[in-house]
Amino acid sequence: MSASVNVLVVGVGPHTRLNHLPALAAVQDAGLAGTVTGVDLPGAADAVVEYGTPGRLRRMHVVPVQPFRVSRQGLPSAVCRVLDGVVERERIGAVVVATEPSVHLPYALWAMERGLPVLLDKPLTVHPKASTDPSAAQAIADDFDTLLDAYRAARRRDPRMVVSVLSQRRWHPAFRLVRELIAEVAQATNCPVTSVQSNHGDGQWRLPDELVDIGYHSFDRGYGKASHSGYHHFDIVPWWLAAGERPGKEIDEIEVHASCTRPADFLAQLNVADHARLLPGFADRNPYSEQELDRLTTGFGEVDVFLNVAYRSRGRVLALGSHNLAHTTFSQRGNLHPVPGGLYKGNGRIGQETHIIQQGPFQALHLQVLQTLHGDTDGIDRLAAGGADHIELHVFRNDRLGLGWERHRALDFTNLVQGSGDSAVLPTQRSARGCAIQEFFSHLAGHIPRAELASDLSDHRRPARLMAAAYLSMSRRWATDERASGPIAFDFFPAAATAARAGTALAALGATR
Repeated sequence: MSASVNVLVVGVGPHTRLNHLPALAAVQDAGLAGTVTGVDLPGAADAVVEYGTPGRLRRMHVVPVQPFRVSRQGLPSAVCRVLDGVVERERIGAVVVATEPSVHLPYALWAMERGLPVLLDKPLTVHPKASTDPSAAQAIADDFDTLLDAYRAARRRDPRMVVSVLSQRRWHPAFRLVRELIAEVAQATNCPVTSVQSNHGDGQWRLPDELVDIGYHSFDRGYGKASHSGYHHFDIVPWWLAAGERPGKEIDEIEVHASCTRPADFLAQLNVADHARLLPGFADRNPYSEQELDRLTTGFGEVDVFLNVAYRSRGRVLALGSHNLAHTTFSQRGNLHPVPGGLYKGNGRIGQETHIIQQGPFQALHLQVLQTLHGDTDGIDRLAAGGADHIELHVFRNDRLGLGWERHRALDFTNLVQGSGDSAVLPTQRSARGCAIQEFFSHLAGHIPRAELASDLSDHRRPARLMAAAYLSMSRRWATDERASGPIAFDFFPAAATAARAGTALAALGATR
């Protein structure tokens, strides 16, 4: 690859503008990326897109493409012609796929077929009605196989081909340290991770009429939390578990049971009358009755989803997991009208998360992110609990074994910064996301070998299957009117092991115990 490649960004919505474009400006400044061209639907393409820093603003040209049915694996020929024309005209050398996730698959396949390296946003794929239709849920697992087959074919044609998945917690210093600590104790004791409790809240408060009138976050398409920020947890937990695997103690199967709330459930928690009492003016704005909202949101996707997971090895439970993913959690929204263009961030949205990882009797790791929104003049310590940048990692180890371990260490934001000076990586999602994008373009420039890439597509079979199993559990319960439904069992081999074990898989996709 050349030292600088021109970039095509597919999807330039609020998420891309807030997260991807500033990082792309940084790699442009570093000489790793050349021109940046956008692609989006006609409405988004009409707007001028500026990005960069106030002192160095850039203007991105956005090419319109027509919408198409998201169930298709291949792009329509008309869309292909537009994209192919942009690639030739702009001499595109790499593609960033940052669209609504239901169309990730066809865009990624198009890029791989043309030998264009891909930075693929999370999740890999999702399908309409994934939380209500078992066949749509099953397709999430099948899609990974389709992507991996295309990737392997593209690499046979050009060994330099790369597809990296932008799941930024793999670059986050705190999450990386957790993985290193797990590996260290596993090496010393031969003990894997034995339980993981993960909780994530988006801090979103979507008002009743907005559930119907605002499509952002895809409830109306039949999926929700699990296909957006939820994928980070489907990815990071298996990534941590893999660090504790030892010979003879490899995870080969998962058993998943999911329970979820949908918009109708949220409206039982806080009904129209409650909203009218809390937010003056809501009653005048809202055109829907309780009955109309119930009818209009029937079949909508999950708002919150809690998973119970058994991670098995050779028929035995190696680890238990509870993965609690909530969209409606503590929020600081107080405004009736949503801020235009602020649905991704804004409107009081504040993410909080905690993880408790137990490694038998030897180690406990408690990672906490307890943040709030506040002004710089409010006198609040940004790094303390309740501050905008709070993060803490507590490390507990059995100090009675003569291994030289400390009983307890507490690491805060300052302790978790990786590196120093201009190259320092902060323990924030934005800094980690910037590292992901920089790594991708540094690899294309020949500065980072493939073996050091943190998030190659081939390493995402497990998160794809965990996400698929979650949706299959949700959809089967929906199909049986929430009556008791057996857990979902999937094989859980990493992609590198599937070829060797092709004839000995534990069960077909979607099989139940």
